[in-house]
Amino acid sequence: MEMEPVTGILNTTLAVVFTYVAYKTGSYIYKYTPYSYPNARIRAMEAKLLSEQRFNELAESRSLQNFVVNLEDTEYRDYFGDVSSYTLEEVEKALERALAGTYTLMMKILPKRSREFFRLLLGEWDVRNIASVVKAKLTDEPAEDYVVEIGTMLPKVKAMAEAKSLEEILVVLEGTPYEEPFQKLLLGELDAMKFETELYRMHYSKLLEYALSRKGDERIILGEFVRLKIDKLNILTVLRAKRAGLSAEEIRPMLIPGGTVNLEPLLHVEDLGMALAELDSTKYGAVIRDVRERVEGDLSVLERAIESYISERMSELDRFYPLSVATPLSYILKKEAEIRRLRAIAKLIDDGVKPERIKELLGEVA
Repeated sequence: MEMEPVTGILNTTLAVVFTYVAYKTGSYIYKYTPYSYPNARIRAMEAKLLSEQRFNELAESRSLQNFVVNLEDTEYRDYFGDVSSYTLEEVEKALERALAGTYTLMMKILPKRSREFFRLLLGEWDVRNIASVVKAKLTDEPAEDYVVEIGTMLPKVKAMAEAKSLEEILVVLEGTPYEEPFQKLLLGELDAMKFETELYRMHYSKLLEYALSRKGDERIILGEFVRLKIDKLNILTVLRAKRAGLSAEEIRPMLIPGGTVNLEPLLHVEDLGMALAELDSTKYGAVIRDVRERVEGDLSVLERAIESYISERMSELDRFYPLSVATPLSYILKKEAEIRRLRAIAKLIDDGVKPERIKELLGEVA
């Protein structure tokens, strides 16, 4: 009889231990196992990204036809199947399809809980396309020339580009999140710049809301990724505004909430140079110092530098969290950079730039 209390305590203790072990094991499986296959596949894809030597070989193409032929032994081959006349437009559209294919693959192979983020991420191309088409319509330019073949709303974007009036565009956007800001544009409550800002604000609000709804590693990684992207957009907005001589009151409504950098001090400086000096004390100081001499003449240099910084940060998180959403994010950024360089090479070839000069310029679009 005396053993019964002891046995009861042991059984209870064992039950608690086994329950805890089962819980921890289940948590581990839920947290890491879903990324095992997709991340292994992504790492295999990452190994196939083009090397510097391959970029230099492509720079030697001398014609767009040779450029396409030189990509036939890569994964881009399938996307150049419709290229026949070897125009720059055809080549660029093929590269856009390749990027769209990368996003589609991510949404296909990733765990359900992270697919939605990549679908939302793809929505940035919708925002770019809608803003570009609307601005083209407002200035009587051919809107079709500004449509990028990627996004979740491509059929609607193409319909907008073909629309004969702004009222027709409103019909196309009916039922989408972008209907209301476009209505405000038509009513004169927003100008083209504020309309574009509102689209980006909506987009990043959805991204950040989703990121912060996650738990554990996913919340850390996705949250930092979105905030860094917001930083990039806000920094470039402030610097462009300072170059244009805008005041703090004019700039402030153009900023997207949610970033990591306090940009208020930048709003009150007199010019672009002083704004860059203010940024020197932020975490982007080292990034800016590396390209400072070129930035004042070309802000796209800083844009690429910040993109590289974000990519490096995601690679760091990928190494720290190898079975996580950091791996596909890191790959997507590298793929975007690769396609950006391929577009640059194609454009330079089409412009008749010599291979030696193309190789020199490649580092500037890395």
